[in-house]
Amino acid sequence: MNDLGRLEDLPAEYLAELRALNLVPLWPSLRAVLPPGVPMRNTRATHWAYDTLKPLLLKAGKLTPIEKAERRVLVLANPGHGLEKMQASAAMYLGMQLLMPGEWAPSHRHTPNAVRMVVEGEGAWTTVDGEKCPMRRGDLILTPTGLWHEHGHDGTEPVIWLDVLDLPLVYYMEASYHINGVRQSVKSGRGDRAYVRGGIVPTPVFERSSRTYPMLRYPWADARAALESLATDRPDLEQVQVTYVNPETGDDAENILGFYALMLRPGQSVALPARSPAMVFHQIEGRTQVHIESQAFTLAEADTCCAPGYTKVTLGNCSESAPAFLFVADETPLHRKLGVFETRE
Repeated sequence: MNDLGRLEDLPAEYLAELRALNLVPLWPSLRAVLPPGVPMRNTRATHWAYDTLKPLLLKAGKLTPIEKAERRVLVLANPGHGLEKMQASAAMYLGMQLLMPGEWAPSHRHTPNAVRMVVEGEGAWTTVDGEKCPMRRGDLILTPTGLWHEHGHDGTEPVIWLDVLDLPLVYYMEASYHINGVRQSVKSGRGDRAYVRGGIVPTPVFERSSRTYPMLRYPWADARAALESLATDRPDLEQVQVTYVNPETGDDAENILGFYALMLRPGQSVALPARSPAMVFHQIEGRTQVHIESQAFTLAEADTCCAPGYTKVTLGNCSESAPAFLFVADETPLHRKLGVFETRE
């Protein structure tokens, strides 16, 4: 029961005095900012179906040339935050980006961290800090804070990928901006080749500190193989999941958001506990039934959904004969840094 004083209980002249001095009484709003037991969450369970989104994205390709768009993106906005805020959760932004054959999205850099999860198409690439990263379905490509990056397309069919950024957080901090650049010169060497085997890193050791992000492209072929090997080696393991990490340090691939690949065995259902960070699920292969509180979504390939924090989630593979694979993004690294991460059974 809220037994604190209400704003309307205060005299109008007293409130006017406060406002004239840029002062606000806390007690009428205390329970709104510090609710009992569970945080107030604007993030809603939301599903974005790719088969309805894709035609609109392709239409955007006809309506707006890349020269006028710079980045041709449809934002996956969570209605709980208001569509104009373009947020999927408190700290995550999602956008589905299109690049047509022959197009080049010019080089720039910005303060928010970003990753690209390739949805479909062949022939595109992203150059990050001089490293040219091929883009194939299921690949994860990092464009960390402050690094120059651009996108190009030498193929014949549209290429589409999912952007995941920590933009809402950086914008809230009043630290979000970008700088335009010129076309990058491609350097020799690729991190996905240098760090192609787990437990093995290039030497000499003193070269490790030369790049904060030594691996920028995480091929889906490698992640998928790791999941299948893990599932075979550990039949007792309920949740078959791998984390995208920095191969030199073992830390999360980026420093604010966490990224994972998850495999559901044929017919398998996995119950995830209620954890403080919000989560995003993107279907790479197969179909998954997702239960978030009282809502249920069926994710077809390339579908995406979002679950608020402090919420139990159940994932079920719709197939009895083939595995299902999902890409997962969440706010765990941020919550751990802030000391607010928790799990509730």
